[in-house]
Amino acid sequence: MRMNGERIVLRASVPFLIVVMSAVALSACGSQATDQGMTASTDANAEAIYKKQCLSCHAADLRGKVGPGLQEIGSKMTEQQLFAIIQDGARGMPGFKKVLSAEEIQALSQWLSTKK
Repeated sequence: MRMNGERIVLRASVPFLIVVMSAVALSACGSQATDQGMTASTDANAEAIYKKQCLSCHAADLRGKVGPGLQEIGSKMTEQQLFAIIQDGARGMPGFKKVLSAEEIQALSQWLSTKK
């Protein structure tokens, strides 16, 4: 870098650079691990809700029984559409807004939207 025709040289010690680079790398890894942990936790929660509330009509493997199959529902419906159906019901399916919290419905609709 040059300023007014003079060259300014910035020098950092090698140990300082190693510390800074390590901190950046570790913070990125920690963030990713937290995101993955939260995703795994959310998925596990959604699966538990599914097993308790949905399994009897849609089967353990999502193939469907009384209700339609859900194995590829994420390629047919958006997360918002799934949320609305779980909350309010549709075509013979009861609504679950009095049974599940909005957070539980959100987790379930998000999980189902990944089934493609």
